[in-house]
Amino acid sequence: MRIRDVYIVDAVRTPIGKFGGAYAGVRPDDLAAHVVRALVDRTPALDPARIDDVVFGDANGAGEDNRDVARMAVLLAGLPVTVPGVTVNRLCGSGLEAVIQAARAIALGDASVAIAGGVESMTRAPWVVQKPERAFPAAHQQLWSTTLGWRMTNPAMPEEWTGSLGEGAELVADKYALTREDQDAFALESHRKAAAAWAAGEYDAEVVPYPGVDLLRDECIREGSTIEALARLKPAFRTDGRGTVTAGNASPLNDGAAALLLTDEAGLAVTGREPLARIRASAVTGIEPQLFGLGPVEAVRRALEKAARGFADLTTLELNEAFAAQALGCLEAWPELDRAVVNPRGGAIALGHPLGASGARLAGSVAHQLAAAGSGTGMAALCIGVGQGIALVLER
Repeated sequence: MRIRDVYIVDAVRTPIGKFGGAYAGVRPDDLAAHVVRALVDRTPALDPARIDDVVFGDANGAGEDNRDVARMAVLLAGLPVTVPGVTVNRLCGSGLEAVIQAARAIALGDASVAIAGGVESMTRAPWVVQKPERAFPAAHQQLWSTTLGWRMTNPAMPEEWTGSLGEGAELVADKYALTREDQDAFALESHRKAAAAWAAGEYDAEVVPYPGVDLLRDECIREGSTIEALARLKPAFRTDGRGTVTAGNASPLNDGAAALLLTDEAGLAVTGREPLARIRASAVTGIEPQLFGLGPVEAVRRALEKAARGFADLTTLELNEAFAAQALGCLEAWPELDRAVVNPRGGAIALGHPLGASGARLAGSVAHQLAAAGSGTGMAALCIGVGQGIALVLER
């Protein structure tokens, strides 16, 4: 069986909204439908009926994104009802998982044209309540927030595996002796690069504002932030004087969506477009759950090995910044990497991290960066809660 080349023809995303911000009144299935529709509209030569599948990542799926949000996006976007859709969940890696699964289907000949993406509304994630063990309970029942993190945890899980995400970032900081100052400086640079990229128009090719919402760029970028301001923030997870992780050096809670158009050679000819990049290799790995932040370390190494490439070949690396400590820990583990290629347009600390969408955003950003440069090798990588890492290599 011949393995087919897979091309990224186009990639779009919404501006990322902050928790309770511009998208507070927008359903996640509508966010997903918007990027799907925008992607199709940008390729008028493509008959939407030729789309073989739509694969979307979604980390929570407990609210308005239930009932297979990918299929809901297809229908709400006005695509033919013959276009199917499937939703995948690899937590923070869900959007990149969607890209990998769609690319795999194309590579194996199961599809020729596919849309892959991701969506999350952390603002609209609902509270849930478990069914009572017996009928008509007289006592109060506990509500659980589905916005982020562990809930309804299985008691068989070892306690060290089920700590907070912030405590996991603190463990990475301990492991690599990363100081509060290191993390704050990294966070400040993320905001600086993001603001500069927007000012230079570097996001113009990929961002498609949501109609009726007054949000033209990512909502969480703090251009006026300073080291002094970051230093005044109190540690959010360790309050015993040893804490280094704060709201300022961690990614915020966010809402947003992203989508990519993938094809094989035959599908590419139908679009009439030049591709942004070609998918070269991917990898997914596991690690101790409490050290989830270091998940990308081995995933990136394996993806590079599969692609027959090394760190010196990377011209851009989009590494999701769940926490500054987590991102810095990964960089410490890759001494061969030139840090100048990492997140050149800012990262999730500034841009935001809508869980299910982030992986698709990273892949799309890498593809657009390679297209702008004209050539190169790029990587998208994310850490994943409960201890996983995911990575994708693109080339042009």
